Amino acid sequence: MSSTAPDQHGLSGVVRVTHPFHPWCGREFAFVDRRLAWDEDRVSFLDENGEVASLPAAWTDIDPVDPFVVVAAGRCPFRVEDLVAVADLIDTLRSRGVAGMAP
Repeated sequence: MSSTAPDQHGLSGVVRVTHPFHPWCGREFAFVDRRLAWDEDRVSFLDENGEVASLPAAWTDIDPVDPFVVVAAGRCPFRVEDLVAVADLIDTLRSRGVAGMAP
């Protein structure tokens, strides 16, 4: 099987580091595993020395790109559902009389 063939979970055999400030940004590595570790979704891969390394999944291309992010192209920093969630949180805090949240 090719190293770029998807595994049984549909994941590719290669993972690319996408975090813009990581020194490996743009580099591809052989995918090993994805799991929850230290309460964080992490991706394991083989580094340039063939040793297993891991990074937060959000720092890689393991998940498909969010269509909103592509279409917004940096012009809109907030999604409608995120703004609605913040408004709901503010309403909840106000109803509980949290300091600084006047009714």
